[in-house]
Amino acid sequence: MHTNFTHRFTVDGEDTIDHPTESLDTNCKILDTKQTTCCIVGGGPAGAVLALLLARQGISVMLLEAHKDFNRYFRGDTIHSSVLEVMDELGLADRLLQLRHTKTYKYITQTVDGPVTFADFSRLKGKFPYMMIMEQVRFLEFITAEAKQYPNFQLVMGANVQEILEEDGVILGVRYRGQGGWHEVRADLTVGADGRSSRTRHLAGLKLNKHEAPIDVLWFRLPRYPDEPEEELGEFGQGCLLVLTNRFEYWQVGYIIPKGHYQQLHAGGLEALRQSIAQTMPMLADRVDYLKDWKQVALLPVVSGLVERWYRPGLLLIGDAAHVMSPIGGVGINYAIQDAVVTANVLSNPLINKQLQQRHLATVQRQRELPTRIIQWFQSLSHNQVIVKTFQSGKPFKPPKIMLLPFMRDLPAALMGYGVWPVHVKN
Repeated sequence: MHTNFTHRFTVDGEDTIDHPTESLDTNCKILDTKQTTCCIVGGGPAGAVLALLLARQGISVMLLEAHKDFNRYFRGDTIHSSVLEVMDELGLADRLLQLRHTKTYKYITQTVDGPVTFADFSRLKGKFPYMMIMEQVRFLEFITAEAKQYPNFQLVMGANVQEILEEDGVILGVRYRGQGGWHEVRADLTVGADGRSSRTRHLAGLKLNKHEAPIDVLWFRLPRYPDEPEEELGEFGQGCLLVLTNRFEYWQVGYIIPKGHYQQLHAGGLEALRQSIAQTMPMLADRVDYLKDWKQVALLPVVSGLVERWYRPGLLLIGDAAHVMSPIGGVGINYAIQDAVVTANVLSNPLINKQLQQRHLATVQRQRELPTRIIQWFQSLSHNQVIVKTFQSGKPFKPPKIMLLPFMRDLPAALMGYGVWPVHVKN
């Protein structure tokens, strides 16, 4: 038998064609080949938590992160109740809560009738009735530091995966560019946890059914004063929705606009954006001049999607690699970590006993696909029935009557905080 290395190229950004070849560029020298039980591609929340869970079970695991550190300017920073309960089950919650963070108990949206609580986390029944806001870099450093206590765990930063190793239809590992050149990892299981633009997914030829959402989001930061509200705030303006999240010294601002309107907004100039912010949320008017360059503004084209099949023999996708989420509700991290917990619960024994089969991978997808579909439906409903309808009306936001019913404070909070049903760590 011989090994093929699967290459793919893109046309207009879309992955299209496989090119199996005998080997990589003959000028490339493989510096080393390492063997592990599980190779995880992507050091975000899903990959890091899965690595920790497997390492705790004595499973040899290698975590590959393409960047040289975990620090990203606009990474999601929300940690929901279900993740905190997972941390508690691992005995880590108390130490995690000692790190710098804020707590959000409610989502409050301004309407023509005054402020309305869209989601009330304080009414959740669990041990952690709030959403925690923590810089993702701190969370990832915390999780990987815990994993490093296990000798069977290895973290490789700056590992840019370029190839998957495949033999007779089975994924055997990956090749990556790293320090000094090319390296190879062979594994019983390769997990793609490398985000919404997953290279692992592209290389494996797994199809993402992608749906363009009717909105896009601009992310930027504005100073926050100590006496300002701690809660998540939202307010509709003329053709936009502003969402503010407390980051101590600054607000992380999500400026939501109709899909495709960014070029028009950009053409109007930064001053027009500053005026729109000030008109929509007057409390910010005295600091909009902090935005001095479009480089301070990041555009996130909002899409959602679901991979038809999350696995191939020897390979599994989890987190955004398997299901791309809208930022509505900040649930992406929550669902990605739940994927990691279910993956560890289902696959630990087969991996330990060297009995991993495709049916085990299918079980992970079966347990996680329905909750994912439901939250994506909920996000789509929010896009179309609340945000877009308000944009189209050109009038101040008037919430549907159903949003004013008491139980509607609880349903969004439960879906965001725990998902359709909570997951727990099997010890």
